[in-house]
Amino acid sequence: MFRDISFPAVYIGLLAAFVGYSASFAIVLAGLTAMGATESQAATGLFFATIGMGVCSIWLPAITRIPAAVAWSTPGAAFLAATAVLPGGFAEAAGALIYSAGLIVLTGLIPAIGRSVAVIPKPIANALLAGVLFKLCLAPALALGEIPLLVLPVLGAWLLGLTWHRLAAMPFAVIAFLLVLVFIVELPSGLGPSAPTQWLPALAPVAPIFTLQSFFSIALPLYLVTMAGQNIPGFSVLELNGYSVNRPPMLRVTGIVSLAIAPFGAIPVNMSAITAAMMAGEDAGQNRATRYWAAMTSGIAYVLLGFAAGFVTTLASIAPIALITAVAGLALVPALVGAISAAFRDTAQLEAPALTFLIAASGMTLLDISGAFWGVIVGAVIWRAKSWAAAARAPGQ
Repeated sequence: MFRDISFPAVYIGLLAAFVGYSASFAIVLAGLTAMGATESQAATGLFFATIGMGVCSIWLPAITRIPAAVAWSTPGAAFLAATAVLPGGFAEAAGALIYSAGLIVLTGLIPAIGRSVAVIPKPIANALLAGVLFKLCLAPALALGEIPLLVLPVLGAWLLGLTWHRLAAMPFAVIAFLLVLVFIVELPSGLGPSAPTQWLPALAPVAPIFTLQSFFSIALPLYLVTMAGQNIPGFSVLELNGYSVNRPPMLRVTGIVSLAIAPFGAIPVNMSAITAAMMAGEDAGQNRATRYWAAMTSGIAYVLLGFAAGFVTTLASIAPIALITAVAGLALVPALVGAISAAFRDTAQLEAPALTFLIAASGMTLLDISGAFWGVIVGAVIWRAKSWAAAARAPGQ
């Protein structure tokens, strides 16, 4: 194994870890905070989510010898950020995280569950993802109106990075965010540059509460957006690059790790799509058989980054909430555009994804169950009804 190490693989792995972490840590913190997590609970959740994807990114490539990169569920964190707090607070949210991780494990154990998820029309799944992302993607615009002097430098840096390379957009935005904190935001007393910093958070496990409401409102939509927005595209990226993928064992590994970290408030981990594309391509080395070291390198980097969770959470607590959500929203813009494009690609079936998108984005609840769940139900019913009607008309045409 160690003879397979190459400079391109190590370089791309480190770059992928930096891009992946900087592009989405704000989304994870926003999601945990929206679910009622305290600062220490959010730091604990961020720590275990980072360690979880690091461990999986080392484990899976080492076993499979393919660049099977793992990330945390960014769409899932965005969904949490746009969802109302459950009656049981963060403890009930932790129960939902355990439910969701359990569903991923079951999908790896029982192929029929995976086939059931695949039955959901892809435009409906993408409309659900777009609806989940939409509210958080409004944050940059709202923050621009509320705190323009703080947001404009971040937007300018994001645009500068985007014009250079699309993967540089969020790292540039995060660097600008840090500079805004240092030079513009008034730091609270005791949090100046000379203040001592606790990098590793004081770990705060959560006693989970399990309810049917949390299962249908949080766990099931979280599972669906994780599968549709991360796992399925992640597998596809590997297959498009010529790698043979055995999906069930990978789902079992990511599901078991997600289950282990969920009691600490960590969001699920899953197959990566964007960073996997970096590590599965020629940039990670000419020899396809050795590119798995890119994913393993990213995993090692994630484990190290995990120990910065306390520092990162402290920085985030200093910034205005609107600024944090603006950074998170910018990171999700490409995912939103991709989901909307895929949702409305079939011009014969526009109403079903439209209703799924609108209901999921509305923030409505019915019978104490969130709109993300009802959006899928309504969209699927409309889709099937139109399909049956078209099939019934076909013989007479």
